[in-house]
Amino acid sequence: MNKEQNQSQDTETRILQAAEKEFFEKGYAGARTASIAEAAGVTHAMLHYYFRTKDKLFERIVSEKINMLGDIILSAIGDENLPLEERIRQGVERHFDFISANRDLPKFIVNEVLTRPEHIEIMKQNALHIVNKLLNNLQHEIDEDAAKGLCRKVDARMLLIDIVSLNVFPFMAAPIVYGAIGNAYESYDEFLAIRKKENIETILNKLKIH
Repeated sequence: MNKEQNQSQDTETRILQAAEKEFFEKGYAGARTASIAEAAGVTHAMLHYYFRTKDKLFERIVSEKINMLGDIILSAIGDENLPLEERIRQGVERHFDFISANRDLPKFIVNEVLTRPEHIEIMKQNALHIVNKLLNNLQHEIDEDAAKGLCRKVDARMLLIDIVSLNVFPFMAAPIVYGAIGNAYESYDEFLAIRKKENIETILNKLKIH
């Protein structure tokens, strides 16, 4: 990669980082491309040269986050070389860690779905192929293990919803949860570390894998 290509990639990365912060803090409607350009250290014209429109920039941010999440989960649950228990354990753990590293993402997605329903289609298109591939394979393996008496037969789609619900809630409802736990923990991060372990055990108990 030559110097010009490196500079172009660096500019694009700075724009995407600035756009992510702007979208997550202000939502799609409140985000301004002029503010994104200023934060990225580029001209407004250059931002449009790279991404054309605010919609294109939004789609890129959403697509990258969903693909990143899909890769993280697939790399764990989709690894057929590992026992089902270890794959589920790693899948829950990696999903939790991803949300922890992107704490504004759940609220951003929910707000966009509620205020701009047309964005559901963008998110669905990016997530559908990942979810279908993961769930079809997982359901087949759960059914096989259940037939052998190795685990309880459960619906893989319901299992995925359980994982997402358990992992996302501590971040979506952080002010409420923080108020409820009071001074029981040294910090919210300590609580999250314990919560992650509890979520893993809850999911494994549903499958009755011990």
